[in-house]
Amino acid sequence: MSDPLSAAVSPSNASSATIIKWLGTFLRPYLTKVGIAMVALFVSAASWLILGQGIKIVIDQGFVANDISMLNTALAAVLGIAAVGCVATYFRFYYMIWLGERVSADIRKTLYDHMLKLGLDFYAENRTGEVISRFTSDTSVLQSVIGTGLSMAIRSTVTFIGALVLMLFTSIQLTLLVLLAVPVVLLPIKLLGKKVRHYAQDSQDKVAQMSAHIDQSVHEIHTVQSYNREAADRDHLFAKVEEVMVAAESRIHFRALLVICIMAISIGAIVFVAWIGANDVIRGDLSVGSFTAFIFYAVMAGGAVATISEVIGEIQKAIGASARIRELLNTLPNQTKTRLSTSTVLSTAQSGTPITFDQVSFAYPSALNHPVLQEIELTIHSGQKVAVVGPSGAGKSTLFQLLLDFYQPQQGTIQLWEQPMQNVSSEWIREQFALVPQDAVIFASSVVDNIAFGRTDASLSDVIEAAQLAQAHEFISQLPQGYDTQLGERGVKLSGGQKQRIAIARAILANRPILLLDEATSALDAASELAVKQALEALMENKTTLIIAHRLSTVVNADMIVVLDEGKIISQGTHTELLDSCEVYQELATIQLLD
Repeated sequence: MSDPLSAAVSPSNASSATIIKWLGTFLRPYLTKVGIAMVALFVSAASWLILGQGIKIVIDQGFVANDISMLNTALAAVLGIAAVGCVATYFRFYYMIWLGERVSADIRKTLYDHMLKLGLDFYAENRTGEVISRFTSDTSVLQSVIGTGLSMAIRSTVTFIGALVLMLFTSIQLTLLVLLAVPVVLLPIKLLGKKVRHYAQDSQDKVAQMSAHIDQSVHEIHTVQSYNREAADRDHLFAKVEEVMVAAESRIHFRALLVICIMAISIGAIVFVAWIGANDVIRGDLSVGSFTAFIFYAVMAGGAVATISEVIGEIQKAIGASARIRELLNTLPNQTKTRLSTSTVLSTAQSGTPITFDQVSFAYPSALNHPVLQEIELTIHSGQKVAVVGPSGAGKSTLFQLLLDFYQPQQGTIQLWEQPMQNVSSEWIREQFALVPQDAVIFASSVVDNIAFGRTDASLSDVIEAAQLAQAHEFISQLPQGYDTQLGERGVKLSGGQKQRIAIARAILANRPILLLDEATSALDAASELAVKQALEALMENKTTLIIAHRLSTVVNADMIVVLDEGKIISQGTHTELLDSCEVYQELATIQLLD
């Protein structure tokens, strides 16, 4: 199966220029700070370049000429220039590092906002850990490169050009000899740079796979330990770590090879030119100060080239990381319909028929040839309590997925308050529903935050009232910090029944017009189940309720029971009617729905 995320933008079609242009969009809001950083960078580079002229004057007009006054003046000027260079370096360093942090933060915000918009089909096809790796590891690479690598690359480029110009003023002959080495230096950059980039991306991909495995193991640690899978899981992770190491070894090899090639060529060129220059000094064609300044500039130019060669590896790694991030950002949400604004339909909210399925057929995007729902015709009236029953795989949960707009049917329409769902926003649709899943979702935050998840403006008294209705107040009060208690990852501090009551309190507080209950009382003990059912019955008096049911006690008092089998509605009616007329329901009542 192809990876939809990787298919969006592959490294082969994401050029360096495209990546740089993309990063530029994140730098654009901070042009003032970019300007300050660039000015500081040029002042810093110019200071060190002018320093060479100061050294020339110190030697020729001070030391060689035996002029103490000129020597002192020249040395003082050298110190002044160095001081200016140090101050400029501070501003360059501060603002470039700040820009790296800021751009990384903005990319993370953009990336997270986009991740929240991607549908369930995306997360069904991509491992969470790999997505998180792009959010953390890849953005950290960009932060490092923009904050440090890019600054070093620009400074070294300016230094190289400046040193080259001053070398021309000092000795055209020697400079031309140095320039002969430039094409030779560019050759390994061209040949080995691509290798570095390829293996940098491969290394990041391996890190993402490792992160995915860690994420899975940590989240499911209870199951891992219950089945004594620690050793096997450890071996699996160790194998992933070694794959990361193998990929890193290739990247390090080519990067080190690139650096040493450039250094060797640069040093060889400098030594050769120094030998020529020394002969010119001996013959009297070049002063000692000029020769010293030329060597100073040659060393600066060589150092700049060496720095650029080192940074190239980091830049190639950043390009690979950027491509991976852009793959994720270019993955479009699975929304192809034209949406009307929320204001267009506000006047119809909670009026008319709440839910209508009109000839709805649906198959998941990953299995379009295997329909899950077929020609569903169903109308749910206001205030009605409807139970959906059927064997496993009949399509019960898929109905909820469609109602919450996680997927859209391939055929037919679903109307919400007599508005076709394809015409209204997902946000408005989801504001109509309060969901209580069978496996209660608890976030690693406080009890208050969990209950108020669907209504963040609720007061503490509102939260407590909802908890009391859900029969959760008593056990919450006994927690170490009461309603401020942190519940841990996935509610690890709570029992199954306690988690469910928190989820029910959340739905009660949200106070949405339509309730979706996926066997909401299944995890409760007998006493709590009775109390919560009473609270839910009171809550459902003024609300439309759709229930996925597995137990007789849940459906026996429903206004209508819908029987699903192999994605089709085969019968609907009351409990008594279905016991007389529907063989599938009779079997379910005997096998699955018995309390």
